[in-house]
Amino acid sequence: MKTPFWFALVAAGAVGGSPATAEPVRLVTLDPGHFHAALFQKEMLPGVDSRVHVYAPLGPDLLAHLGRVHGFNSRAERPTQWQLEVHAGGDSLQRLLAERPGNVVVVSGNNQGKIARLEALVGAGFHLLADKPWIIEPEELPALARTLELARAKRVAAWDAMTQRYEISCLLQKALVADAAVFGTPLPGTEQEPAVYMESVHFLKKEVAGAPLLRPAWFFDPRQQGEPLADVGTHLVDLVQWTLSPERAVDDRTDLAVRYGRRDLLVISPAQFRAVTGLAEFPAALRDQVRDGHLHYVASNTVGYTLRGVHVKLDVIWRFEAPAGGKDTELAVFRGSRARVEVRQGRAENFVPEVYVVANRAADTAGVAEALRKRVAALASTWPGLAVAAESGGLRVVIPAALRESHEAHFALLVRQFLAYQQDPGRMPAWETPYMLAKYRVTTEGVRLGRLAANSPSNHESSNLPPGGDALRRRDDAAGR
Repeated sequence: MKTPFWFALVAAGAVGGSPATAEPVRLVTLDPGHFHAALFQKEMLPGVDSRVHVYAPLGPDLLAHLGRVHGFNSRAERPTQWQLEVHAGGDSLQRLLAERPGNVVVVSGNNQGKIARLEALVGAGFHLLADKPWIIEPEELPALARTLELARAKRVAAWDAMTQRYEISCLLQKALVADAAVFGTPLPGTEQEPAVYMESVHFLKKEVAGAPLLRPAWFFDPRQQGEPLADVGTHLVDLVQWTLSPERAVDDRTDLAVRYGRRDLLVISPAQFRAVTGLAEFPAALRDQVRDGHLHYVASNTVGYTLRGVHVKLDVIWRFEAPAGGKDTELAVFRGSRARVEVRQGRAENFVPEVYVVANRAADTAGVAEALRKRVAALASTWPGLAVAAESGGLRVVIPAALRESHEAHFALLVRQFLAYQQDPGRMPAWETPYMLAKYRVTTEGVRLGRLAANSPSNHESSNLPPGGDALRRRDDAAGR
């Protein structure tokens, strides 16, 4: 039987233990418009009441959410026992605030004006576990700061759902970047050759929990969902500062400089739109994005910025459908003075994230390999079974299957950590709030600069931007690095 990965994370101090029983956790879900809302309930958790109140308008988003939770309750292996009490109708937030049936609110849905809802919930004294993004526009930053200050003043836990922190490949990359004998010190890089490069490619047509995912029409409206950088990009920005500045606050005014942004469109046919939404035509709210009978969807963003002088470039990309046999892909490259540490998740890795270490100079390979083996041996006390294998693409950290968890399983790990904070908000690290402000400054400013670039004829060509992941890897290979 597979050992749950969260036991290893508890041992490593990455996940708090089971919450105390002094204050039973009573969950409330508000306006569940994203499938992540259901994933917070994929597992039963100690100390959490099985009765969950759901406040939402009656419509397809609510019905889809109920169907997903029912799927967890009716599955053959480890079925859950959630009992949902549904409060369907308008004014969901006001009714929730008035009736107060629980003490922890889960928010995962339409992002337009989300921060106003979060501020109201925190101001009313609710603990808050909210899916990303909390904000999607730069003018919302003051409301984000107010909400976080309210949470501190009222001693409630308000946490952003950064599930990638529970991915074993990201945890290992962070540990290796922190090891000077393996990585050295972070290189500053340049705009043309950033010291940190991350690329995330997702697909609109996909399955979740074994069933085809039908997206709400508003997902395709950047005013409601946010552009890709403002949404998915929050994970990438979080990983950059979490890896380069672990347990050290980031000042969003002095430590960051957002230098450029870009956006690109994906043209979606009516048939494709029907396949991913179930709708026969584009709704009225999207008509300003329809040209020549096709939807012009903002599907990709690029942002370049510096974090304490280290140049970072991120590409966040949505495509319609994966090629045959394909899945989501990711690439994360951190360049140090001795070696670069990479997470690669592409076809060559069978779409499973793998960690590689590549020495900068051939003369350093033996020393880097020795340091890596020593570090991995130490990490194996927390994550048993880790090893090092020499391959043509560099030194690979061998991750046993017992340490692998899916994106969906990461939600249970995250909820466990949140519940520890909910029982004692003082346990939340002091750097989390400045991390939030820094992260959302990068995402929203990158979106703003991308819009400006899209409206400037001189900035339409990609040649004026640094190369992407494939170009960076080809250049490194040609240089023998």
